Amino acid sequence: MNKQTDLLRQVSIFKGLDDQGVAKLSASLRPLDFAKDALIVGQDDQGDALYIIERGRVKVVLYGESGREMILTMFRAGDFFGEMSLLDGQPRSANVLAMEDARLLVLSRDDFLRHLREEPGVAANILAEMSRRLRKADEIIGNLALLDVYGRVARLLIDLAKKEGEATDEGIVITSRPTQQDIASMIGTSRETVSRVLSEFQRRGFLQMQGKKIVLSHGFAERDFEEEDE
Repeated sequence: MNKQTDLLRQVSIFKGLDDQGVAKLSASLRPLDFAKDALIVGQDDQGDALYIIERGRVKVVLYGESGREMILTMFRAGDFFGEMSLLDGQPRSANVLAMEDARLLVLSRDDFLRHLREEPGVAANILAEMSRRLRKADEIIGNLALLDVYGRVARLLIDLAKKEGEATDEGIVITSRPTQQDIASMIGTSRETVSRVLSEFQRRGFLQMQGKKIVLSHGFAERDFEEEDE
């Protein structure tokens, strides 16, 4: 079994496919490489493909009238995006940019729809994944409305730790943390504010910054964060 079929078995919407189904899907995919900061999908573009990330990270963003970037979410190897436009026929709802050099596997709209007809279980998986993403969006909206900036930074770090953290004796290690600007763009604040919050968390012993890594204390998720004004 090659790396591509191994990757497909990790993609949530394709779980449950037998060897024949995975092999057929793999044969329909077309690899595309993108350099860091390259635009992969533009807002309002026609949605004609599903993208699966084989290597690298991408971010889904919107831009305000002033050009300020708002990061809606980030995806990495094993994640997918672009399914909404394929299902409803509407243009893309956001921009997707490469955060680093990335390789994506592209499934055309025709192949995607054919695969849904042949593998009904995939449709159920897509509905489950879309429901999960909607719940996550509701949570993010709630955090923006109800949490102060300390709580929003803490919640983001906790979510990253749960998704990709590695438990060690010294704490939960996040190996590729977002930049301070990326964190600011995800929670609706400034990079300077994020820097101040991270410094305060480090001073209190909640976390350690180690180059591109960040180590959260084991009790970080259970701590209460007092409201403080930006």
